[in-house]
Amino acid sequence: MLMLVIGGVLGLVLSLFGTPLFIKFLQRRSYGQFVRDDGPQSHESKRGTPTMGGALFLGAVIVAYFLTHLIMVLTREQAPGVSVSGLLVLFLMGGMGLIGFFDDFAKISHERSLGLTPWQKILGQGIVGVAFAILALNFANDRGQTPASLSISWARDLPWLNLAFAGPVIGVILFVIWANLISTATTNGVNLTDGLDGLATGISMAVFGAYALIGVFQNSQSCASLRATPAACYETRDPLDLALVAVILVGALAGFLWWNTKPAKIFMGDTGSLGLGGAVAALAIFTRTELLMVVIAGMFVIISLSVIIQVGYFKLTGGKRVFLMAPLQHHFELKGWSESLVVVRFWLLGLLFVVLGLSLFYVDWLVR
Repeated sequence: MLMLVIGGVLGLVLSLFGTPLFIKFLQRRSYGQFVRDDGPQSHESKRGTPTMGGALFLGAVIVAYFLTHLIMVLTREQAPGVSVSGLLVLFLMGGMGLIGFFDDFAKISHERSLGLTPWQKILGQGIVGVAFAILALNFANDRGQTPASLSISWARDLPWLNLAFAGPVIGVILFVIWANLISTATTNGVNLTDGLDGLATGISMAVFGAYALIGVFQNSQSCASLRATPAACYETRDPLDLALVAVILVGALAGFLWWNTKPAKIFMGDTGSLGLGGAVAALAIFTRTELLMVVIAGMFVIISLSVIIQVGYFKLTGGKRVFLMAPLQHHFELKGWSESLVVVRFWLLGLLFVVLGLSLFYVDWLVR
């Protein structure tokens, strides 16, 4: 547990003190946010605010992860070493963050609110997602566990939803498609949520806090542990290292939120939102909570659905709208809610979804 404390503190310190330095760097380069023309008028004041802040806190997560393991080695503390699972979470997080960085840079260089084309984003995310999925099915440990499995999961793998039933080759192909659907959904969900100061940052902290708790619990109830009940144990590989990544993410986001809360001194940009979405997807796949993630990250799901509903209804009715504006947070802004009121209430809703998800996870263990 000392490892988790050290990791969280390192993530917090690196992000908290690194962000103002990064803000000055971005200001010297004139890397500022471009605001969509059809957005709320109150957002005009955000124009020119430094963006791409995700590059700082994603970097802080990676540095804190390796520093934590180095400290554990130097102090000779008993702790798991760097794991394949942890590295693959960083890979998907960093890879998606890199796609977001290209998108942010395109916006800045072309001085507009639109960056990469949708197809360019899809291609980039697909390349990263396919590589991640294939790697996640390899690197078996001495118990034969790979970071991911071919079973679709709820709070653990569901045997009756094993993709291998279609055959080993088809099963792998189906898993690659499934993993890409998850990563695409989570990256877009966080990206759509990142529209108000601190909104996506706060909700993401709650989601990663949930995965930290899940990782710790799965480690204590591992099938390799004598304390675990055989019928209820978890076959998750490297659960404590997954918890470490999640804790570091919480710490790094807390440090970033200090500067990202209203009035924001910096935005995470697509670099941050796509990177965070990648981390959520990887943690869900590796902790075997793929379907449960819909509840844990419920606020991201609702905001994404608001866009799907708005676009679908607009096309079906020839121009009518369900919401004043999508994503959902902007609808409430246009109804007269202050930005801070929307953010705090959405944070609370996000936390309630996390509590519900953790409760369902625990109930699954209890009934076994």
